[in-house]
Amino acid sequence: MVVEFNQLPDSSRVWVFQANRGFSETELEEIKPEVEAFLKSWTVHGQALKAGFEIRYNRFIILGLDESQANASGCSIDASVHFIQSLEKEYNVDLLDKMNVSFKNGEYVAYKSLLDFKKMVKQKAVSPQTIVFNNLVNTKAEYEEFWEVPMTESWHSRLL
Repeated sequence: MVVEFNQLPDSSRVWVFQANRGFSETELEEIKPEVEAFLKSWTVHGQALKAGFEIRYNRFIILGLDESQANASGCSIDASVHFIQSLEKEYNVDLLDKMNVSFKNGEYVAYKSLLDFKKMVKQKAVSPQTIVFNNLVNTKAEYEEFWEVPMTESWHSRLL
């Protein structure tokens, strides 16, 4: 069952997939119905999952799952990864590489390899107050509170 992302409870599990580039408006018009169709068919042991999604900054696909209805199983998580992999192939984009960092550079969202970001920290090209995207959040509440934060409030702080 698909619901609006903002209607999911704060305890909902989330997965954040960051793209290595922004999606075009045309791509977004295609991707949104594809994600919705996947979520409509997403099940665990034959039971429909209550899920929603949002796309932020034309770059991040966030899936949310209300686990008070049913928990995700290994198979259902595998299904979501396979779906994301299909988007990667269809749009020639990287969504699963966790060794990259997205951060705000003014109003622009920049994307760098972890190695390049470490160099930027060392060169003081980014500051402890640089807004980073903590894609390791686990729940909707964490996502809303701790996803887009100064580097000092994220795992990125260990790079300082």
